Amino acid sequence: MIGLAIGDAAGWPSARHRSGVLAPWSRRLHRELDGFAEEHRVTTLPVPFTLNQPVRPLALGPSDDAEWLAWTASTLHEDRAEAFGRLAGRDDLRARISVRTALDNLAGGRPPPASGHDNPHFFDDAAAVRAVAFGAAGLDPTRDAQVTNAGDGVLGARAMAAAVAALVGGAPMTAAVAAALAELPDDTAIGHAARAALAAARRAGDPFAAVPALDAVLFDHVYSYGVAAAQTVPAALALAEVSGGTLPAAVSAAACLSPAADSAPALTGALTGAFSGHAALPRGWSAAARTLLGCCLPELAGVDLLDIAKGLA
Repeated sequence: MIGLAIGDAAGWPSARHRSGVLAPWSRRLHRELDGFAEEHRVTTLPVPFTLNQPVRPLALGPSDDAEWLAWTASTLHEDRAEAFGRLAGRDDLRARISVRTALDNLAGGRPPPASGHDNPHFFDDAAAVRAVAFGAAGLDPTRDAQVTNAGDGVLGARAMAAAVAALVGGAPMTAAVAAALAELPDDTAIGHAARAALAAARRAGDPFAAVPALDAVLFDHVYSYGVAAAQTVPAALALAEVSGGTLPAAVSAAACLSPAADSAPALTGALTGAFSGHAALPRGWSAAARTLLGCCLPELAGVDLLDIAKGLA
């Protein structure tokens, strides 16, 4: 779980998510500066900023993936539709499109699997992120995944849970990747992509060298959101394997995959963190990634992710 939080913090979208706790005018000004750069053909692009607000929200740290993982771990043994149902109608949440649509579906009387199937982002990796908690506990993530996802979205969750479960049980990374592939049929988009990504990474030989190859086989750059499970989960599996389970190398490479930086580094961190163990994680990164900001689930502000992990254990 700390490995996932480290990867979450390493991706460029993390600061964008964390800026959600700042005053709305700062994000409006960010958009205006971005528009100015486009209009005047300026290459100096704005980054999240605070001006006269507290700067802590933009310090290095985790954001959406870590918070939704923490929520999942805290509600793991509840009926999944009921757990999500309590979130429906809240206007203080930030969530993926699949989750937001699922909450609307639940509020409208459409329970799972319809809540995840009748969903424009049924294919995203929101459930794959949450599946890390199920894998750590040795549980099946399917019912949870079906609340928000279908198809590749559910398969990605099953693959992540299988790999994490194998790793926390002491399996080598190659065996964990094999366990994930067993959940991804060849004739699915995610199954095809996972095998192509693994082949490309193996030919490259190391995580950084694999970045151009993974960009070529996974991303067609025609869609506006980089959270498709058929892209992010294969990238995580490939980088986790080719790195030999080494988190710094794997997560650094995942962060270079900018189209998938919202969750590929987090998923990669979850796999390599489960392989290496908490004591082996870079101390500075681990310290920075432990405390949640509450940028997506405000009630999690100040919560220590390590405490939640220990509670799950």
